[in-house]
Amino acid sequence: MKKFILLFSFFAFNNTMLFAQTQVEMNFQASNSYTKVDKELGVVYQQILKKYSKNTKFINSLRISQRLWIQFRDAEVKKMYPADDARMAYGSMYPLLHFSLLEELTKTRIKDLKVWINPKEQDIQGSVGDYEGVY
Repeated sequence: MKKFILLFSFFAFNNTMLFAQTQVEMNFQASNSYTKVDKELGVVYQQILKKYSKNTKFINSLRISQRLWIQFRDAEVKKMYPADDARMAYGSMYPLLHFSLLEELTKTRIKDLKVWINPKEQDIQGSVGDYEGVY
């Protein structure tokens, strides 16, 4: 019975975290969710750097691409919410919207980069799967 109560308490606590009721809670959850996805992007990026470490031309291009992607990501967010004082202009939901957009863009980037981690036969072209840098 104690195990059941403990399990039920754990489940109930986790559900309250999943289904926030206040805007502050939802903003906090959106921030945490984006942070997790951003960490995943860092892991994927590091895996690629390690796997392709001998392909220096690719690594240099990847680094440039990643820096430009970050600028693109930030520009996309600014395009969506261009006000100088976004919190004032878009209200208390702005952090939720901001982090949700960052998360969506980051998930797309992760999907794009994962092609280099485990390339399928149909994906192999250019630098995909060229671990040694043989051009």
